[in-house]
Amino acid sequence: MPPIFLVGPMGSGKSTVGKALARRIGYRFIDADRELEERCGVDIPTIFEYEGESGFRDREERLIEELTQLEKIVLATGGGAVLRPQNRKYLSERGTVVLLAVEVAEQLRRVSGDTRRPLLNTPDPAARLRALMTEREPIYKSVADIEIKTDSRRMHHVVSRILKHLEHRSPATDQNLSTESGHSGADQKGAEDSTDRQTDHNPDH
Repeated sequence: MPPIFLVGPMGSGKSTVGKALARRIGYRFIDADRELEERCGVDIPTIFEYEGESGFRDREERLIEELTQLEKIVLATGGGAVLRPQNRKYLSERGTVVLLAVEVAEQLRRVSGDTRRPLLNTPDPAARLRALMTEREPIYKSVADIEIKTDSRRMHHVVSRILKHLEHRSPATDQNLSTESGHSGADQKGAEDSTDRQTDHNPDH
C-alpha cells in the first residue's frame, strides 16, 4: 500500500484520524505541522510572526517534498499545504490522498479558542473559516483520491471508511476518486489526470 496523505481544513480531524489509521495499518504517523515545529524549535505562530505566511509556506513546501518520499507513513498535512502547486504534485504523485471534509460550523466548534492557529487570530473566526473554505475546498477536491466527511462521526468510523475505500483500490483503479459527499462528475488531478467520482451510498452516522 502506498503512503497515505491526509488533507483538509483545520479542525477536520487529520491528526486524530491519522494516528488511529496509522496504528490500524502498521504505518508511521507524521504530523507535518508538528514536525516543522520540532525542526525549527519554535511553534507555528512564531514562524508566522517572524517570517510571515510566505516564509512559513516555503518551509512547509521543503518539508512536504521530503516527507512524501517516505514509505509506509500516514502524513497529516496542514490546512494550507495544498495551496502550493508543487505540494499538490508531490502529494498526488507519491501516495493516496484522503480528504477529510467538515462543515464550517463544526470546524468552529472544534478549533475555537485554539491559540496555535494564526490564521484565526481575527475578530470574526467564523467569517475567516468560511473564506478559507471558499478558497480551498475546490483545491482539496482536485487533489483527493478519497473524500470522507467527519462532521458527526466517531473517529473509529472515519478510519473504517477510509480502510474500506483503500481496500477497494487497486493499481488498475488507482485513478478513481471515491467520495462520500454525494457528488458526481469528473475532477482534474494534475494537468492530464482525469478521475471519476464513486459515491459511497452507505455512510456511517
